[in-house]
Amino acid sequence: MASASLSRSISSSPTNPDKFTVSMWVKRTGQGAEQVLLGSYASSNFRAKLQFKSNDKLEYYQVNDGSASAQLRTTRVFRDPNAWYHLVFQFDTSQGTASDRIKIYVNGTQETVFDTASYPAQNLDMRINQASTTLNIGQDGNNGNYLGGELAHVHLADGQAYAPTVFAETDTTTGIWKPKVSPSVTYGDDGFFLRFDNSANMGLDSSGNSNNFSTSGTIIQTKDTPDNVFAVWNVVDWGTNYSTLSNCNGTALSNATAYPPVISTLGVSKGKYYWEVKYAAKNGGNDYPIIGITSTQSTATNHELGEFANDWGYYTSNGTPYYRNSASNTSYGTAYTVGDIIGVALDLDNNKLYFHKNGTYQNSGVPTSGSTGTGAINITDPASTTLGYYFAAASYFDGTNRGTFDANFGNGYFGTTAVSSAENPDDGVGIFEYDVPAGYRALCTKSINAQEYS
Repeated sequence: MASASLSRSISSSPTNPDKFTVSMWVKRTGQGAEQVLLGSYASSNFRAKLQFKSNDKLEYYQVNDGSASAQLRTTRVFRDPNAWYHLVFQFDTSQGTASDRIKIYVNGTQETVFDTASYPAQNLDMRINQASTTLNIGQDGNNGNYLGGELAHVHLADGQAYAPTVFAETDTTTGIWKPKVSPSVTYGDDGFFLRFDNSANMGLDSSGNSNNFSTSGTIIQTKDTPDNVFAVWNVVDWGTNYSTLSNCNGTALSNATAYPPVISTLGVSKGKYYWEVKYAAKNGGNDYPIIGITSTQSTATNHELGEFANDWGYYTSNGTPYYRNSASNTSYGTAYTVGDIIGVALDLDNNKLYFHKNGTYQNSGVPTSGSTGTGAINITDPASTTLGYYFAAASYFDGTNRGTFDANFGNGYFGTTAVSSAENPDDGVGIFEYDVPAGYRALCTKSINAQEYS
């Protein structure tokens, strides 16, 4: 949601400005900057926000009459780029015990250790649920401080102090904390429930109150959910070349001074997987992209994808494409350039790798040929590699210029552009531009669990 947000002007009085609950799911894709989840702004003297601080700690902060009237900041940090966090903020300033007036829960467990804990005075009105204010989702309403990440199931229950179990539950099969699809919630006058299930109206309130939000900037609807996480480019991987990740970490822009690969947040050791990478842009006269897989941990700035034995990449330079491993080059396919989409079909049941360019498999590859491996690149058994897992990867082999890669691991977008063909794997999980070979699945937790633990 970076540089995008939702807002609603609140004119009516709430059911209870002292007692309400905020529940939301958030997946962070940016770190190290102040990022606001929910912000209420009337003026510089009357404002409040739920936010991640620049040190990645979670905080509620409120100003009344120009002075801080409440501040609660966690000790622990929230930096996992692959995790959905369920956050519940429970407010009830009528409580006689100060620490009961604001409670913070993460994934169903109450936070009890804080760097800063300044609780509001008894019966103090909270600014989040207040008339004559503008309520913002994804920014603070004044300085921006946009959220870099994804949101799901955002609730405000006006007049109710709900426990996390009202909004979420433990899956009896997987043991995963997951949202309740239709929770039993009383929303009061100013409450709302944003499902984000209508791509044409992302601010639609599903509570029955018609407390709809207006959108600003580009907000996209993806397939990523708290109970099924799709891979993205990893903002905390060991590669130092990708100085910029954007579009919820679906876009990687290489650094001009180094070129080790950017990798996916999810790795796999068995099964069959398919994803697509669009070579989106270049800065320079030549094409130097390399798209493939890696199972080698390296911090070397001169480690391009394909240099080491556990790297495999489809590389094109000056019209001469080839795949690489152990620094050897072998003619493989046709050249590709900006705008081309490279499909990757990884068969770890037979240790085979296939690439297509805009739907045409190179070297006459047949991803469904099994152990025969028609047109396949033979790869090392994951168990014999450095990490024991293969990760999707991309690199730009240039120490001066830069390249941009948009990954679609099944979310259905290249950057902010939706796929046009909307092809699905056999299990129906994920959306792609081109046909997915039979038996191959998207790079997401549901598909990985089905194959890794079958």
